Amino acid sequence: MQNLSDQPCLIARSLALVGDAWSMLILRDAHAGLTRFDEFRKSLGIAPTILTRRLSALTEEGLLEKRRYSERPPRDEYVLGAAGRDFLPVLFAIGAWGRKHRNAEGVTRFFDAETGTEIDPVMIDRATGAPIGTRPIRIEMPA
Repeated sequence: MQNLSDQPCLIARSLALVGDAWSMLILRDAHAGLTRFDEFRKSLGIAPTILTRRLSALTEEGLLEKRRYSERPPRDEYVLGAAGRDFLPVLFAIGAWGRKHRNAEGVTRFFDAETGTEIDPVMIDRATGAPIGTRPIRIEMPA
């Protein structure tokens, strides 16, 4: 199978990096304020080796930034980088899809911290103002 990161499609290239559930859940938790290895591990119930690999990949690609918070013993935390901050709408789009197409009873809800209103994301095409998914699309491959 050809490496997804070499595909001309940006969806495929992006999935090569964040297409697994662990990476997306790490980013979700980082947006919720978790920064330390043990916090991610406790929240996710993930094996340390898998968490180490995911944190390393997300850091290497700029979604997370590694910062030293203790010299003795040496300890690092992981904070959102620019690419990681920009990923939040993607997570909310996935959540909105799940609310519509999966059992949405007894699930986590997300609220705007300032207004207290529940977040209800809508993806809109900037040029037309039309909600994405309401109009046909055309895909053009690079020449």
